[in-house]
This record gives sequence, C-alpha cells and structure tokens, in this order.
Amino acid sequence: MSVAFRRENDDEHLEPRFELPIPAGPNLVTPRGRALIEERIATLEAALAEAADEETVKAVRRDLRYWATRRATAIETPPRDDGAVGFGNRVTYRLAGKERVVTLVGDDEADPGAGAIAFSAPLARALMGAEAGEFVGFNGREDAIEVVAVA
Repeated sequence: MSVAFRRENDDEHLEPRFELPIPAGPNLVTPRGRALIEERIATLEAALAEAADEETVKAVRRDLRYWATRRATAIETPPRDDGAVGFGNRVTYRLAGKERVVTLVGDDEADPGAGAIAFSAPLARALMGAEAGEFVGFNGREDAIEVVAVA
C-alpha cells in the first residue's frame, strides 16, 4: 500500500481548533456588559473544575482565554447624555416606515432579537452622533433613518 493512503493516527482527520476571534476595535462595555463577562467567566471556571475528559477541558480553557481577554480589555463606558446617539444609548428610530427601538452596546453584549445591537454594527454606526428629529443615511440611501428619540 502506498504511503499516501496511510494514516499515522486517528487524530489526523480532525478539524484544527482555533482560538475564538476577538472583535476588532475597542472593547467598550456597559455596566451590564461587564457583569455578563464576569458571570460567563465564573460559569466557565466552574465547568473547568467539573470537566472529566481532555476535550472538554481544552474547549473550556479556550473559552476561558477569550473571556479573560475580554475582561482585561473592557472599557466601561457611560452612555452619552448630551442628546446625541452614542454608546449605551437607547434609540427610537423609524426605518422604512417602521418604528423600532435599539440600545447600542458592546460586541459581546449584543442581542439583536432583544433590541441590543453592537456599537460596531452598520446600523449603530449610521445612528452615531445623530439627535432626535434628524435624518441619517443608511444602506446607500440618504435620509433613510429618522431618529425619533434618544435616551
């Protein structure tokens, strides 16, 4: 049999495990976001203590490295209070005739289904700096979004 068809061990066919990617840019967090990071680390540390097999230990350690890095680089940022849209603000806006409400949060805290979008998302970037009553461009269209309220 040719050497090309032999396998040295059973692990050769497995996909490599990479580190979890860290989002680009600053790691801005709300107070709630910092608490979520701490909670996640505590959960992972407990899982590591209970891990029985080597694969589980490796996976938990990888996740723990990610969250420890996020904790170390977290910059707790208060919401803007000058009436303009910024990190941490709750924004009511109208897009394509539908009124929606979102809160601009950190990358790890984002949950679009719950109305929390990352400050680095295209919609959030379009809203940044706008004030109530202003129209901003989005998705290649000028005046696509009307900012209704900023809290």
